[in-house]
Amino acid sequence: MDITIGARIRARRLAQGLTLGQVAAAAGLTEGFVSKLERDQVSPSVASLVSVCQAIGLRVGELFDAPAKAIVRAGDGAKVNFGASDAEEFLLSSGDQNSIEVLHSKIAPGGSGGDELYSLTSEVEFVYVLSGQLEVILGPEHNLLNTGDAMTFRGRDAHTWRNPTLEPIEVLWVLSPAP
Repeated sequence: MDITIGARIRARRLAQGLTLGQVAAAAGLTEGFVSKLERDQVSPSVASLVSVCQAIGLRVGELFDAPAKAIVRAGDGAKVNFGASDAEEFLLSSGDQNSIEVLHSKIAPGGSGGDELYSLTSEVEFVYVLSGQLEVILGPEHNLLNTGDAMTFRGRDAHTWRNPTLEPIEVLWVLSPAP
């Protein structure tokens, strides 16, 4: 176990003004277990750690130091699925990063984010067309972007997108903060 986990849990609990008993009750654990966790004397299960973090309002990823740098080699991005049809999406930013999320999408002809408009918890969404043509539908507006075009908008605004062409396209998305 990382030696700083217990100290970070304790610091957050104290900052929230919570007692050991309150955290233990909210997490469904014993007060003794939470005390030992704060002193790095136990190795918690994932479920226990998640429960404690929820009780103190902390994301589990915040317990661990993010790498100073993260390199994702070409073709090595983690494949993700955010519900798009006929698209392959790859996460290029570090998974523990919460200030920004970068995705590389390969979108087949007719591929889309769906027929219904959606919004994200991100303040800012940026899209850059690496190749092809992308239609971004932002409310009643239909914006056609070509290779090299970029668009920035509020992620909270209702939107969707699609590949209106007969050719596959590639797009880079940047969301901040990460949803």
